[in-house]
Amino acid sequence: MQINGSTELYGIMGNPVSHSLSPAMHNAAFRHLGLNKVYVPFPALEAGAAIDGFKALGVKGVSVTIPHKQAVMEHLDLIDPLAAKIGAVNTLVFEEGHVLGLNTDWLGANAALKQLTALAEKKVLLLGAGGSARAIGFGLLEAGASLTLASRTPATGQALARALDCPWLPLPAIDDLPADILINATSVGMADDCEQSPVAREALGQYGIVMDIVYAPLETKLLREAKEAGCRTINGLAMLLYQGVAQFERWTGHEAPVEVMRQQLLAGITGAQRKPGR
Repeated sequence: MQINGSTELYGIMGNPVSHSLSPAMHNAAFRHLGLNKVYVPFPALEAGAAIDGFKALGVKGVSVTIPHKQAVMEHLDLIDPLAAKIGAVNTLVFEEGHVLGLNTDWLGANAALKQLTALAEKKVLLLGAGGSARAIGFGLLEAGASLTLASRTPATGQALARALDCPWLPLPAIDDLPADILINATSVGMADDCEQSPVAREALGQYGIVMDIVYAPLETKLLREAKEAGCRTINGLAMLLYQGVAQFERWTGHEAPVEVMRQQLLAGITGAQRKPGR
């Protein structure tokens, strides 16, 4: 694609953003569909100043990542109702002089799960009480699932359970709690902690589907042991992919080239894992 005076600008704001796989994913999709658009990283120290800059430059759409998902909300003209419930925004749309804030993290999680099952009336055990768990939890309720939350820290876990209007359990108490779907939205199992799992191996047989939002490594210890227990599994690439798909389609009005985006993410994740010190 040739960048010229008609090229539309998109990007991701955060601090840091140099590690983000979103530019590669979205630019691959733009190229595949022949769209005159480009997606770049925007290192942003302050949310309000960044929004003013995007308006001045005519930026069309922005992904929002740490540490701005909450701080950016006070600088928006419109906020999607579910994003307001979640209390975080990861997608900005600039149109008709207004800035709209959305959250596609929950859409990404739901879309990943829907590759294997319908969500209405499914019993879901959700592990974690951070921002990802919050978005996933509200999205599951929106889809008609029933939810139980478990976390390591009682105060944050109970607060999120109250917001979701669902039961809360301490993480060690889940061994005898069957569910249709288990979702790990904690950081347990990430690359620096890759030999840990939030769930005992012997408890995994009571879940039909196990999803882990950790994507480095792609197969966590939890997913490896879940497969051995006969569960169907979903790795963290799926949520990352489908939240980006939802962004792409909202920004462009085009059906996203999902497989192109998947392969770009997979190449980026695999390459990062091969680098020394990763």
